[in-house]
Amino acid sequence: QVQLVESGGGLVQTGGALRLSCVASGNIDGIDAMAWYRQAPGKQRELVANMIGNKIKYIDSVEGRFVISRDNAKNALYLQLNDLKPEDTGVYYCNTYPPFKSWGQGTQVTVSS
Repeated sequence: QVQLVESGGGLVQTGGALRLSCVASGNIDGIDAMAWYRQAPGKQRELVANMIGNKIKYIDSVEGRFVISRDNAKNALYLQLNDLKPEDTGVYYCNTYPPFKSWGQGTQVTVSS
């Protein structure tokens, strides 16, 4: 059973940047579709970005600001968050796309105005 551990969150000001990491306890090389999700306070978890092979999609609100990438040799998935806005605040999770694995604890991103 692959376990996912997210890290890299923090408190930043509007316009700041963070790099989130997700490390899998097992091999993700055979998993073609991975994604980042987030859950804002009081809202449902939503998809932020997905990566299917080399095809990448972002939700409109983060397009041009976030960059998803992966390193199969390190069993890792990354999300570079740039030009952060208060509405980006939430707990960020990685998982397959669609999400088949157990959710990790996530990493908190808080953007102050």
